[in-house]
Amino acid sequence: MSPDGRRANAITDVGGIRVGHHHRLDPDATMGAGWARGVTVVLTPPGTVGAVDCRGGAPGTRETDLLDPANTVRYVDAVLLTGGSAYGLAAADGVMRWLEERERGVAMDGGVVPIVPGAVIFDLPVGDWALRPTAEFGYRACEAAARGEAAPDVGAVGAGVGARAGVLKGGVGTASTMLPCGVTVGALVVANSAGDVADRATGLPWMADLIREFALCPPPTEQVEALAQLPTASGPLENPLNTVIGVVATDAALSAAACRRIAVAAQDGLAHTIRPAHTPYDGDTLFALATGAVEVPPPPDTPGSFSPEMRLAAEVGAAAADCVARAVLAGVFAADSVAGIPTYRDVLPGAFPR
Repeated sequence: MSPDGRRANAITDVGGIRVGHHHRLDPDATMGAGWARGVTVVLTPPGTVGAVDCRGGAPGTRETDLLDPANTVRYVDAVLLTGGSAYGLAAADGVMRWLEERERGVAMDGGVVPIVPGAVIFDLPVGDWALRPTAEFGYRACEAAARGEAAPDVGAVGAGVGARAGVLKGGVGTASTMLPCGVTVGALVVANSAGDVADRATGLPWMADLIREFALCPPPTEQVEALAQLPTASGPLENPLNTVIGVVATDAALSAAACRRIAVAAQDGLAHTIRPAHTPYDGDTLFALATGAVEVPPPPDTPGSFSPEMRLAAEVGAAAADCVARAVLAGVFAADSVAGIPTYRDVLPGAFPR
């Protein structure tokens, strides 16, 4: 439940936003063979404005230049989050096909061109390197999204199947909140970071607020010691499994420029819950979407020289950062082990009160 006590605590609390996963996970993935790959698609209602911010030094993205507020196209039809590194961007073809069949996209002579930006995580060492998401993965994820579940599955699902968060299993997480003005803000992330999500000295998240959010308690000393002894691939800044990608969404009526500011602010959520974040080894990328369903007039004391929407953008951005931080941990806490990657609950069961 989200902090306002009335919601599913998911990005789908933003009206019209739908999320679908498709993945393949074979038992052989534990031995470095078979499938351990997937995709997650965020479908938007018509007229949704989008923007993006990339802070990592090793991004894998698609159509992000199109989201520059200075460029021509305003609306986003879907966002693809995928495993498989740059190979996984092939799944966008399936998303486009699904949208084209429903006549979603920029209307052109002869048909439509769906706008589907996307981003990847690097998870190729989990399972068979040669097995990657295809267009069929994207199409099936759209089908799943269209079924309209109230809240998406979290953990080792979709694009999070092969994810790793530092020394622990990563995954897909989501969170939401409602602002006093009636605007809803939500986030969905794929936690696959080079940095750790838990302090190895305590076994708890870095932020005290997040400890309270999940009602965690200090785990026993022997469990904390077990966490501290988990090996990284080649050191904390050389883990080859990295990049956090995600989407923040709001039902506020905002421009692409305001969405850009929200995406920038939302990256703070990664810095709050992952240490280190935004490294040269990460491709941290967050998309921001505004459906435009809720109009909020600017405060009467807004200076005439200021953009009238930027105070709201600041409030939404702060809420988006909090949702991103909570979503990261939600994905890590819910994840099941894949390919022998230990989970937070396996290593630190004492952090969860009975």
